[in-house]
Amino acid sequence: MTDGPLIVQSDKTVLLEVDHAQADDARIAIAPFAELERAPEHVHTYRITPLALWNARAAGHDAEQVVHALTTYSRFPVPQPLLIDIVDTMGRFGRLQITNSPVHGLVLVTTDRAVLEEVLRNKKISPMLGARIDDDTVIVHPSERGRLKQALLKVGWPAEDLAGYVDGEAHPIALEEQGWQLRDYQRGAAEAFWAGGSGVVVLPCGAGKTLVGAAAMAQAQATTLILVTNTVAGRQWKRELVARTSLTEDEIGEYSGEKKEIRPVTIATYQVITRKTKGEYKHLELFDTRDWGLVIYDEVHLLPAPVFRMTADLQSRRRLGLTATLVREDGREGDVFSLIGPKRYDVPWRDIEAQGWIAPAECVEVRVTLTDNERLVYATAESDEKYKLASTAHTKTAVIKSILDKHPGEPTLVIGAYLEQLEELGAELDAPVVQGSTRNKEREELFDKFRRGEIQRLVVSKVANFSIDLPEASVAIQVSGTFGSRQEEAQRLGRLLRPKGDGRQAHFYSVVARDTLDAEYAAHRQRFLAEQGYAYTIRDADAYLSGDYS
Repeated sequence: MTDGPLIVQSDKTVLLEVDHAQADDARIAIAPFAELERAPEHVHTYRITPLALWNARAAGHDAEQVVHALTTYSRFPVPQPLLIDIVDTMGRFGRLQITNSPVHGLVLVTTDRAVLEEVLRNKKISPMLGARIDDDTVIVHPSERGRLKQALLKVGWPAEDLAGYVDGEAHPIALEEQGWQLRDYQRGAAEAFWAGGSGVVVLPCGAGKTLVGAAAMAQAQATTLILVTNTVAGRQWKRELVARTSLTEDEIGEYSGEKKEIRPVTIATYQVITRKTKGEYKHLELFDTRDWGLVIYDEVHLLPAPVFRMTADLQSRRRLGLTATLVREDGREGDVFSLIGPKRYDVPWRDIEAQGWIAPAECVEVRVTLTDNERLVYATAESDEKYKLASTAHTKTAVIKSILDKHPGEPTLVIGAYLEQLEELGAELDAPVVQGSTRNKEREELFDKFRRGEIQRLVVSKVANFSIDLPEASVAIQVSGTFGSRQEEAQRLGRLLRPKGDGRQAHFYSVVARDTLDAEYAAHRQRFLAEQGYAYTIRDADAYLSGDYS
């Protein structure tokens, strides 16, 4: 028995004592295979799930490493049944393999005949399979490759896809490392992806995920379809590719609400791809317009359901997902695993911060007390109105101004979810507002002015959550969010994490109404950042209103 920071329980929960001297080492050791569930001040609760263990297995971690991490940092003996279950669960990955036979084409092969017999008798799986070749091999209908992987994951036998990929239409792409070079983790991420052929790279915002995509493109040397969250993000991809690779502007097409260009490298928005015309997803045909050698999914945690369905038919194409978090609020992490691929590379945010590639950040939750009138309105409101009322309480405005007074002259984003609140704050703070209806040209002009220091403050809606490059932003004040979205919290902090020219620290504030749903959802949102090692300090709003920030 050691005085470790972990308590490992037989129900697959793992408790981490945050203040323990070895807490950071233990967090890093269990991060590949345990998911954070709750993160109060002193003890964080993780859960070991089958999907987390299979992701760890696909990323190259074996059961021995998982067991060693738990036994090394556990304060008490780890329950033996749990250790056996970990070994058994990780052992389920790869007993079924999808591969190519020179004679029969796509086949499902097993290293355990009883498992194959079990899945052959499954009424949902058997129609995806063809003739039995021998005791251990059965033909797979090529069109069912993706859906078969989804179905096998659901029954607890995740298949290892070794069938390989078509090269697609060749197109020369080279990195031009002049005055810069890939960072070690970017190179490692691209190599880990290429070795697997498909899968997800998880890196924090500001860590240069675009360059990982560019490195993968240079390895593929093929036509590439890049899917992004919005037009502004797409144009940032284009600028980066033109600056960092041999690609010219003419070789890169934009497929958005404004343009429909199809080029050797085509950047399309999720919104346009999933837009319905007369009840049909007409633009999904983009996936078939060229013989793509690589498909890149930016912000893969936001992948819309129709793109999942199309991706099920793209299993012969190399697929790269890029994200800061694998958390999906719709619970479809299993579909990312099956259809895009397993996690191939992951680096804790704090590791990259320690190397100086992202800025250090202080996270503060500022708790506001509603006025008596606001409390009464909240108490008597319908349940579906309560969160909006608490989030948009006018009492927050004075606190926001006080926080801004603490950071004079620093580039600041005020971020929220409700447009009326944002318009009001824009007027109060004399700051431009960027929201969904802001035209792309105006958005880009405002972002450019912010980058150049001509504007010190921007009030932004969730359009700024994703893929917006504002490197000098050093303060963010979050006034309202999308309920308890952990992925949104990660993206918003990510807006601040580009290293600052003068090396200064970033500051991320959440202004929260105490004793309301606002506070409950804030606690849920913070879980992901706690997993990355960011601790929230909770302060009373009165400290800011009085100017006492200590």
